[in-house]
Amino acid sequence: MAHEWYSLDELARQLGRDSREILRLASRGRIPAHKRGEDWQFHAAEITQWLEQEMREYSDSQLAALEVAQASPEVAPEIPVSSLLKPELVQVPLEARTKRSVLESMIEVAGRTWQVWEPATILKAVQEREKLHSTAFDNGVSIPHPRSPLPDAIGEPLVAFGRTLSGIPCGASNNSLTDCFFLVLCQDARTHLQVIARLARMIQLPDFLPEIRETEDPLRTYEIILNAEKQFGP
Repeated sequence: MAHEWYSLDELARQLGRDSREILRLASRGRIPAHKRGEDWQFHAAEITQWLEQEMREYSDSQLAALEVAQASPEVAPEIPVSSLLKPELVQVPLEARTKRSVLESMIEVAGRTWQVWEPATILKAVQEREKLHSTAFDNGVSIPHPRSPLPDAIGEPLVAFGRTLSGIPCGASNNSLTDCFFLVLCQDARTHLQVIARLARMIQLPDFLPEIRETEDPLRTYEIILNAEKQFGP
């Protein structure tokens, strides 16, 4: 999303949904919205966070529609995750035993590309996002990221992956432990949402997480991620 506030019609176009549906959600308090006179307005960062939570319950077809609506020139549309993930951005095992050390370690992994210009800024932003609401899913996966894009703190957008050998408490709603971490660092909200939606589809695949957890080889892990994403190709 390119600017800070959206009107009802602008948001409907951005989400690829009917404006009447957005109006119903706003009227019922189901979507972050602000009434200004007779008009509804929507804050981009609030909408992004709302979508991140909503897509946890989305079906594959709903996630696919969200991907299309958020299509970004920053990534190849058929492989948005693979476009941003490189072999050196996969760390297995990830030596970390606390949520904070996971985040610190993942940012160090991301720094291998020399595209992380301000690691302290990114760490602070990712921690602040976690304080708002955990990015941990109920299946042992977490997708840490800043609440808002940080174009001045990174060069190229990227995805990094790490897996700890034992689970860590990261705030999943069912109190399950987390061992798989995808760090997502993008320069704009559209790319960010497209990548998050694709990751949400990937972790729904029945064999994806079991295969990830069966290997301690980083290159094999990288191949599993790439092969899983190919299943969504044209």
